[in-house]
Amino acid sequence: MKRLICTAVITGMATILCSCASAPIRPPEYSTKDIISLPTAPILRKDIIHTVAPGETVWRIAKMYDIETKDIMRANTLKRPKELKMGRRLLIPDAAPLKAVIPLYPSKKWKYIIIHHSATDEGSALHFHIAHHLRGFKRGLGYHFVIDNGTRGKEDGHIEVSPRWLKQLDGAHCKASGMNKKGIGICLVGNFNKERISKKQMDSLLYLVNCLRKHYKIPLKNIMGHNQVFGARTECPGKNFPLSEFKKQLKVFN
Repeated sequence: MKRLICTAVITGMATILCSCASAPIRPPEYSTKDIISLPTAPILRKDIIHTVAPGETVWRIAKMYDIETKDIMRANTLKRPKELKMGRRLLIPDAAPLKAVIPLYPSKKWKYIIIHHSATDEGSALHFHIAHHLRGFKRGLGYHFVIDNGTRGKEDGHIEVSPRWLKQLDGAHCKASGMNKKGIGICLVGNFNKERISKKQMDSLLYLVNCLRKHYKIPLKNIMGHNQVFGARTECPGKNFPLSEFKKQLKVFN
């Protein structure tokens, strides 16, 4: 299968309860993947500390920072890659600027893309994963992707890939109209009833949605805010989310 390349510039533990997610559903089968890697600005390498998010592996983290897996294992005295645990703080030696590594799968299941906000001032995939477990979600994080806002130790605009996407599981983000089974859930960290989306978050959202909609042939009319889904009673993704402008910018990339 041909690899697709898209381009774009792109911890205290507190319980964060998200306002727009629903109970998980039995997942379908999943298959092999292609990888999309976002290029970054000119490389300035340095040692950094990375907190392991849900679904991350040594291989994936190595790709994110453009280093070898053996270098991560040596720096952190890991004997086997499977020793890696969610929430662990890793030393990443000589790391390049962070880039997202996004898998695409040969699936006909995904027909919609649903945009959410977390309705919280801060957060990350790890913190939402813990919060959703506390709410009774057996598989934790209900979204397929999280776009960070620069809090909880994550960079503004960084795209986090959830275990649900890596395993091609149904979402737990929008029960209305059966969207958990057919809609890709993207959560932007922030409360857009009180504030506005950052430029880096918007750039990342445009990049991610364009990659997904082109690969899965999702029409623009099927890209919507949570509050646009028939039967959904919510303000998500918030009254300040510029949905019309977002859709206009998507059209530019048609």
